[in-house]
Amino acid sequence: MTPGKFIPRTRAARAVVIAIVASGAIGFVAARLTAPASAPAPAGKKILYWYDPMIPAEHHDAPGLSSMGMQTIPKYAGDAGGTADPGVRVDSAAAQNLGIRLAAVERGSLSGDLTVTGAIDFNQRDVAIVQARAAGFVQRVYARAPGDVIAAGAPLADVLMPEWGGAQAEYDAVRRTGDAALIAASRERLRLLGVRGAGGRGMTTIRSPIGGAIQTLDIRAGMTLSAGQTLAQVSGLGTVWLNAAVPEAQAALVRIGRPVRAELAAFPGESVTGRIVAILPTAQPDSRTLTVRIELTNPGARLRPGMFATVHLGGDAASRLLVPSEAIIRTGKRDLVMVATAGGRYQPVEVRLGREAGGKTEVVAGLAEGQKVVASGQFLLDSEASLGGIAAKPLAPEPMTPADQQR
Repeated sequence: MTPGKFIPRTRAARAVVIAIVASGAIGFVAARLTAPASAPAPAGKKILYWYDPMIPAEHHDAPGLSSMGMQTIPKYAGDAGGTADPGVRVDSAAAQNLGIRLAAVERGSLSGDLTVTGAIDFNQRDVAIVQARAAGFVQRVYARAPGDVIAAGAPLADVLMPEWGGAQAEYDAVRRTGDAALIAASRERLRLLGVRGAGGRGMTTIRSPIGGAIQTLDIRAGMTLSAGQTLAQVSGLGTVWLNAAVPEAQAALVRIGRPVRAELAAFPGESVTGRIVAILPTAQPDSRTLTVRIELTNPGARLRPGMFATVHLGGDAASRLLVPSEAIIRTGKRDLVMVATAGGRYQPVEVRLGREAGGKTEVVAGLAEGQKVVASGQFLLDSEASLGGIAAKPLAPEPMTPADQQR
């Protein structure tokens, strides 16, 4: 099939052809603007060969037409980088035609609120475990069930503890003797057994030491209890935890003690405030997020575990080197920017990036304050640099830590 008879049969094929022609045309136009075929050779420059930017691997010994019928342009010695003045050269008129726009590398702070989602959970530091202090028998239970919200001191069960009854009877007998030493020893025994006060013949009422929600309740009338047996678990509701999922790439935003604002779906138009109390040490492998634990006060027990929340983490006010995010060329293996240098030249420079917010990206390494980077037209210049064999300025190696030096 000849090129003149080739007709794309599908919309996808037609789009591919258009994209190939457009990309080649851009490179061709840019090459003509940077080094016109009719322009004389710059002083001191030697022409190595002639080529078509659309077929950079095809070299010619003299000017003329390439295999695609395009006019070739000269390739000069020293244009491939490694010289004292590397980079793609574009005169001011060509830069204007190409829409090249510059932006300064500035020092500032990244604004913006990191917004994530979270859910309310019980405060696991506010938990009471109710146990039997001695062996006994459950005589009566109160109308309680898991999930009930109870007040501090609420009764859970009446239990007969024979050991307590014997100790109380002994205390009563010793007290009648009037011997202060024996009375003190008997009272101490009651204290060690957990008996508060005397009397009752071993019958005691087990109560919740804190107010909150009953998580587990293992008491039934007629049960036989052993010393140390767990009867109930109660979680307090005075404060709750808000567990927020923060992307690991934004982990630098969170600090223990930092204030946080949250909005709950259950209370539209309202917001609650708290502070970060912990950042859990492991990341979720499926979502690549860190769990940030936020403590919230809970007056009236309005915040209930399981409620959904939108969490706003404040931005970092630290001063950083910033460039427009649109200036970044991401290749998948490294990040580049095109830096404007003297004489209308543009050099690709490798950079190490940090956080991004509000259209600005932090530059951790590779640039200095005051440099000019290309914010528009940088992909065309990068393509020209690749055609010309101009290597990107690499990052300086990171300094070795004392631990690395000992290896």
